Amino acid sequence: MRNQKRIRDYGVEIGKMKPGVLNAITDVEGVSIGHVTLSEGDMQTGVTAILPHQGDLFHEKLIASSHVINGFGKTMGTIQLAELGTLETPIVLTNTLNVGTAANAVIDYMLEKNPDIGNTTGTVNPVIGECNDMFLNDVRGRFVKEEHVRQALDNTAVEFEEGAVGAGRGMLCYSLKGGIGTASRIMEQEHGTYTIGVLVLSNFGMLSDLTIDGNPIGEALKKNIQQTHKEEDKGSVMVIVATDLPLSERQLNRILKRAVTGLSRTGSIITNGSGEIVLGFSTANKIPHAKPEKTLSIETIHEDDLDEAFRAVGEAVEEAVLNSLITAEAVVGRYGNERPALKELLEKYAMTLKDL
Repeated sequence: MRNQKRIRDYGVEIGKMKPGVLNAITDVEGVSIGHVTLSEGDMQTGVTAILPHQGDLFHEKLIASSHVINGFGKTMGTIQLAELGTLETPIVLTNTLNVGTAANAVIDYMLEKNPDIGNTTGTVNPVIGECNDMFLNDVRGRFVKEEHVRQALDNTAVEFEEGAVGAGRGMLCYSLKGGIGTASRIMEQEHGTYTIGVLVLSNFGMLSDLTIDGNPIGEALKKNIQQTHKEEDKGSVMVIVATDLPLSERQLNRILKRAVTGLSRTGSIITNGSGEIVLGFSTANKIPHAKPEKTLSIETIHEDDLDEAFRAVGEAVEEAVLNSLITAEAVVGRYGNERPALKELLEKYAMTLKDL
């Protein structure tokens, strides 16, 4: 988006299903994304905010769920998410050691918008995700401040940048420059047309494993790159799934579990030291914070309709990861560390993705 060249612009079309208009998580109506990127010398980091709908999130909660593929991660807020099955705040992504800062900022944001929190009603559960950007970023510097998180929250939009931006600034993917990527899929069902959108913060994988549309291009690229480090997969990936499909928390959780199919098709083997966490929400039902006088009526699809959603989330995750790679530019960071960008390698070696 925003005039960036994405994986489809290189002639690679992932899967069988049709993408949304933007081919982004924001194809789900109401969802918006904000970034703040911090880039100077050893400071190569940032924050990305996901606003699930444009109303009052605390009083109009969304059906939500989380799934841990491999638990080498340090997210916040997922315990209550799993227990209650609802989301009541924006989701913020940043680096590992700034999770607390992000949580403080989200709490302040919610208190400002809702004077009743902690006064006439209960407290609030901020949802924060992270990946470790310490190769390119001096993570001990804890450069992300509360004002950066607030800036991201206050400046979300439907169209946004991908690659080495926001929380993705210092992230690596398949030993190349990674970061933020997004994609979506349209589902035509008898009772309506729906969208599944995905945003990833990619920071995982080894170059030798990288696969694009079934082609093991990582091995071909590795032959052209002088390796100055031992390849290890000790990163992470945060996967955020949004949909307007009417779902129960249980059904949504079943969809989130299928995100692993998209990761695996890019070459991930989900290693011991890599944290793969999936968070998701549906905008179809609003759950009131205050107890109504009558019982709640929640629309859900039939189980037989889930297969299309399973395919959609896998395709969108796969394409989002590839978009995070192809839109990223090379970054020189801490100690002069750097990783090449996929698009720059293709240009340098006069290769196309089809050649590989």
